[in-house]
Amino acid sequence: MAVAGARPRAPWASKAEESRGRLHPEAGGDARSAFRRDADRIIHSSAFRRLAYKTQVFSYHEGDHYRTRLTHTLEVVQVARSVARALGLDEDLSEALALAHDLGHPPFAHAGERVLDACMAAYGGFDHNAQSLRVVTRLENRYPDFDGLNLTWETHEGIVKHNGPQTGPLPHAIAVHAERQDLWLWSWPSAEAQVAAIADDIAYDVHDLDDGLRAGLFDLTELTGLPLIHTVLADIAARWPHLDRARTFHELGRRMITVLIADVVEESRRRIAQAQPEDADAIRRLGRQVIGFSAETAAAEKAIKAFLFPRMYRHPRVMQAMDAAGAVVRELFERYMADTAALPEEWRASVEGRTQAARARRIADFLAGQTDRYALADHARLFDRAPELR
Repeated sequence: MAVAGARPRAPWASKAEESRGRLHPEAGGDARSAFRRDADRIIHSSAFRRLAYKTQVFSYHEGDHYRTRLTHTLEVVQVARSVARALGLDEDLSEALALAHDLGHPPFAHAGERVLDACMAAYGGFDHNAQSLRVVTRLENRYPDFDGLNLTWETHEGIVKHNGPQTGPLPHAIAVHAERQDLWLWSWPSAEAQVAAIADDIAYDVHDLDDGLRAGLFDLTELTGLPLIHTVLADIAARWPHLDRARTFHELGRRMITVLIADVVEESRRRIAQAQPEDADAIRRLGRQVIGFSAETAAAEKAIKAFLFPRMYRHPRVMQAMDAAGAVVRELFERYMADTAALPEEWRASVEGRTQAARARRIADFLAGQTDRYALADHARLFDRAPELR
């Protein structure tokens, strides 16, 4: 059935009408495509709503204008849809994957993930990409006939292969799911999944620069030595010599997104033309990435990450807050493991009679689903003290 307003699709685009289907067969519904229904189910999930109160880099104590895990996700969606549209790919699948990519992230950003992974080291570890799969296949309980959201094979595949083929030791959640569904772990994912992954890079490079500038962790003068950014800033200064600092920040971000998207589209078209894939599976079997930056822009993007790492992600102000936040996660995990009565009733019931490893996994599920403010409130309840995250 043709959808009104649908754009022409490339032969190598994923096609919802040719989807490998869902774990639990469902009767046809409305006029939405299968991938559109996936995106809508994710938007309406509890895990998606909780992203509003999960840290991206700065905790919510720092102010209302910094990105949260939710606003980051929405920016990834914006970039992913733009790239997918330009390449004739399925925008809804790219959107669904962008929406889902951080559903498994625990509170307090990467500090929370590092600590939770260490806590789970004896029980299979913790990985937020794998946890996102666990969220959409097991933990969301909204339907009478199945656990999870019952998304399509293509969406599951894109979540699992967020960063490419899964050829090494599998994270726990992926290893467990692989017994139920063959997601071609050896292959690259669809072009739409590759678009969502690079959209994540574009979004957080640009918005972390903006948030870092806003927070005063570095200044515009420190960016002038970076390739690509130097050119953009020089053009802004030439056109608006007296532009104020705040507007310069915004214009830099806007232009950087435009430049990076344009580069990805041009380079991806070149790679696809060279590969001449016949269909979506040819993209998977190609053995290399087809969506990416040109060599020059890849080097510039790498330089941005190298700049941000010490000046933002390892800035003493950020590290002090994240060290305190990591201690909250560790102490909560240890308390829940030692005293399951500290868990809410429904979670307490779900760990009774389980092995220690199974109990730890359920506690990791509970912790990973917490927002920053819930974790802090529960920590205050259990320990009668609140860490300072500023």
